[in-house]
Amino acid sequence: MKLSKTNQKLDNNICKSLTVACESFLGDIVGFSWLTHRVNYTNFPGSLVVTCVFNTDEDIETMLALKQDEILRATIQKQLLKVGIVVKNIKQCVRFDSEQACELQHGGQWSDRLALNNPKYKPWESAVIKH
Repeated sequence: MKLSKTNQKLDNNICKSLTVACESFLGDIVGFSWLTHRVNYTNFPGSLVVTCVFNTDEDIETMLALKQDEILRATIQKQLLKVGIVVKNIKQCVRFDSEQACELQHGGQWSDRLALNNPKYKPWESAVIKH
């Protein structure tokens, strides 16, 4: 689906802000690999879902044990705010997943895995991937 000019601008701003966040995580968060987002602009920003991907489930457990999830969420929220995007509940917006889990459960097909978190549904109603 082609985005309207306004939504394309919003998406570009989301991408820019998440790129800044991602680059800061690469050096600071052990096991962090990449991140992506999904959004339905008819329910924006409530439909925004950011998925932070780690190498292994163990990396996610370590990150959570060190309470680095708070750093990840705060950084993402801060970067989004810099481009004028206010997320009311960042905990619902940011999810964690791993390459290991995707490989085991979806044969490495991220498009299939992320479709489980399709933002046309409210984020808390979709299939939440927990580790």
